[in-house]
Amino acid sequence: MLMPSLDSQKRTNSPQPDRPLIPNGMGLQFFLVTGLFFLWGVPNNLNDVLIRQFMTSFAISRFQAGLVQSAFYMGYFLLAIPAALLMRRFGYKLGFITGLLLFGAGAFLFWPAALLGRYGFFLFALFVIASGLSFLETASNPFAAQLGDPESAARRLNFAQAFNPLGAICGVLIGTVFIFSGIELDPRQVAQMQAAHTFHAYLQQETMRVVAPYLVIGAIAFFWAILIARTKFPTFTSEHESAKEDHGSFKELLRYPHFLLAIVAQFLYVGAQVGTWSYFIQYIQTSTHEPEKIAGYLLTGTLVAFGVGRFASAALMRYVAPHLLMGVYGLVNILLLAVGIEFPGWVGLWAIFATSFFMSVMYPTIFALGIRGLGRNTKIGGSLIVMAIVGGAVLTPAMGLVSERLQSIAIAYMVPLLGYVGVTLYAFFGSGIPWTPFAHKNEAENISPFS
Repeated sequence: MLMPSLDSQKRTNSPQPDRPLIPNGMGLQFFLVTGLFFLWGVPNNLNDVLIRQFMTSFAISRFQAGLVQSAFYMGYFLLAIPAALLMRRFGYKLGFITGLLLFGAGAFLFWPAALLGRYGFFLFALFVIASGLSFLETASNPFAAQLGDPESAARRLNFAQAFNPLGAICGVLIGTVFIFSGIELDPRQVAQMQAAHTFHAYLQQETMRVVAPYLVIGAIAFFWAILIARTKFPTFTSEHESAKEDHGSFKELLRYPHFLLAIVAQFLYVGAQVGTWSYFIQYIQTSTHEPEKIAGYLLTGTLVAFGVGRFASAALMRYVAPHLLMGVYGLVNILLLAVGIEFPGWVGLWAIFATSFFMSVMYPTIFALGIRGLGRNTKIGGSLIVMAIVGGAVLTPAMGLVSERLQSIAIAYMVPLLGYVGVTLYAFFGSGIPWTPFAHKNEAENISPFS
């Protein structure tokens, strides 16, 4: 028998060339779907600006303003399973189009809501927008993963997800530049305008400032829906399931403690994330007395830190077990929020600013750990974890209520701090992964959402 040459051995043991990330002829489809990741990031973080703007234009409390996130994330919660069922029956393309039409319709509802000057109408419009985004998120992640070679699914999905933080940054910038007027009245000026009967006109003008950005966003959503409608999309066999064994069972999911705890962890994480960003502008203004536009730009900066954290985590997860990295990041965020609570001001501001870097790893890691080993129950399990983002609808107004009762926006950050306690406990004790400092290479690749 001839022994292989040294060069032959090197070729055998060396990594194989990367297969194409996107199949030939699927570039346009991938581009259109990747654009959706960017598009839904815009309204998600425009909400952080709306909370501050509505407190001004409707003269409402922090708790009432926090209902912005409640209306928004209830749309996600209630429409996730209907979206999954629709796409199981008719495919991803109809899911994309339905989501974009709802997205655009909700954005256009901002116009009559502003003309009527009804806060409840705005909440309904946000619910419609979020209903559309629920369709987009439910469809886009599995579509991007399945569009090509399974070996490159994780890289392909991570590439598409990288555009979501860019949309989030653009959302806050749009709100800061085009919605915030820069006019902030003190009590004396308000009294003078009320005496002159001009205060109502001022509030109406502030309310109307939200209309133009949302009309533009809605028009883009409708345009994107037309592009997708006119493009031929592939049909995956998993879209039209017919075999009973492929559907999975809700009852069987009760046998997976790590999955059930992942739902709780995701609920707490999303509530912590949304609450942190929703009240960050108010924390800045209360503790440093900077104007709202400066606060808006600082919020933009913390979203940039979120994006940087996502890419940094991708590199670290090649060497560190994902659950351990998330646990360490959770501990760091607990300490940072403790600083923000104890030292309101510039020190606390930068501490809360930094939490975005460390929270970036949590959503996809909890998701990946939660669905691990579910087999045929993976799809319905995944949809239930997506529904857990309703935590944003619950914990955000809870922060507003705490801040009102205790007269301190800084103390209200105890709510996200407790959320990170839950995430950290899940990482170390609830995920079902052995507690080891470093992941074996295969384990890290299988669990990491950033492979």
